[in-house]
Amino acid sequence: MLSILIPIYNHNAFNLVKELNEQCINCGIEYEIICQDDASNSPLNVFNEEINQLPYCSFISLKQNVAHRQNRNLLAEKSQYNWLLFIDGDSRIIKTDFIQKYIENTFDFQVVYGGRIHPEVCPSQQQKLRWKYGKYIEDKTALDRLKKPYECLLFNNTLILKSEFNKVKFDKTITLYGHDDTQFSFELSKIKSKVNHIENPILHDDIDENEKYLSKTEESLKSILILYSLNKVNSNFVSILKLYVFLKKTKLIYFVQFGFKFLKNKLRKKVLSENSSLTLFNMYRIGYLCTLNENKN
Repeated sequence: MLSILIPIYNHNAFNLVKELNEQCINCGIEYEIICQDDASNSPLNVFNEEINQLPYCSFISLKQNVAHRQNRNLLAEKSQYNWLLFIDGDSRIIKTDFIQKYIENTFDFQVVYGGRIHPEVCPSQQQKLRWKYGKYIEDKTALDRLKKPYECLLFNNTLILKSEFNKVKFDKTITLYGHDDTQFSFELSKIKSKVNHIENPILHDDIDENEKYLSKTEESLKSILILYSLNKVNSNFVSILKLYVFLKKTKLIYFVQFGFKFLKNKLRKKVLSENSSLTLFNMYRIGYLCTLNENKN
């Protein structure tokens, strides 16, 4: 019935798998849990190897890095059941009826997203930027997500029919970090997949430090511009792209580029400070995006 697929990169996922395994056993369902490390060569894989001792669970460590998109595709290819539940390896299960809740929602829909939340308290000042963006921008209730079912669909903690996944799959030609969820969700919207949103969140358990998150953000902006320039995502589907296109059409992009050239270093410093502001972070994001060259990405 259920294949739980867990892409891993340099993370100990044993406790996550142990909890999921126990819940599946308690639900009395046919299941498998497949974990795949994307050639991180991490010492933490010593713990992940223990996953192979759990019933119906397996851990695989790839010899060559394939990037997150293709890692998910490979996991889907190895699965044997009709429902696929994708959960990232750095997640934590916080509900004792997590699996049961998904089983109850496998009717009349092809995709079900349970949501993701961040800790109530920021773990440290060095993680404040990622924590703030996650908690105040990304974390949404099912009711809020249902207003824009495709745009609010992230692919961590998502249940999808294997037949539906195979219609889309992740685009392995894009190797930069970021917006794989965006492109996948956009493709689902094009084929009019029936998407449901429920309250069944997992906890984001491995929050990037500020410098690392800002670097990932810059890479993801390059990624979304590539997708847009190749017509693989519509600008109306992504709010920052919609703003970018508006600035281009009105020629205001030149003012943004000029201002960002002089303010970039100051903005960056403020964004990375202990009192990081999401407003300044968004200013940095649109400024950075406007300085990228569509024809060189």
